[in-house]
Amino acid sequence: MMDEDLLATNNKKGVISQAWTRLSQIYQSTLDRWTPYTKCRWVATLSLLILFGLRVLTKQGWYIVTYALGIYHLNLFIAFLTPKMDPAMDFDDEGGPELPTRANEEFRPFIRRLPEFKFWYSITKSTLVAIVCTFFECFNIPVFWPILVMYFLTLFCITMKRQIRHMIKYRYLPFTHGKPKYQGHEDTGKVIGSK
Repeated sequence: MMDEDLLATNNKKGVISQAWTRLSQIYQSTLDRWTPYTKCRWVATLSLLILFGLRVLTKQGWYIVTYALGIYHLNLFIAFLTPKMDPAMDFDDEGGPELPTRANEEFRPFIRRLPEFKFWYSITKSTLVAIVCTFFECFNIPVFWPILVMYFLTLFCITMKRQIRHMIKYRYLPFTHGKPKYQGHEDTGKVIGSK
């Protein structure tokens, strides 16, 4: 009798586990299909942000949720701009770290601490959570919102100033737009030295 109960319990856990695994696979395959459509993904996310902003403006509340969302997005943006291997921690014999600037130096491409897809995914998830929070009155904490705006703007300016100084000091540019593109010699496929 006890073995039958144990077997039934294990069977239920197995069915639930299989269903959860299948849902996870479907979710992951959907994310994988969205990966190449960068512009469409960002347009959808910006639409969600606009929807959230309109909801906050029309309902005149949830300023703490908005402030928390802004701080979280700022942290994600800084991680997006920062290189994975921080040059500040990579000191060499000449007194300081630098990215390669000459042809004879080792090429180290800019790799982000937070890749673009994870950046988009985190912003989208957090915006959806913030939209859901606006449907619950317990998150509508009364606060004098101009103070939060001033705190956020001050934090944004200080953080971006520090990030820009870091970018200038270690000579890296996290965006590919406007960077010079180096063209190598074209491979003609001809074999040299054969008769």
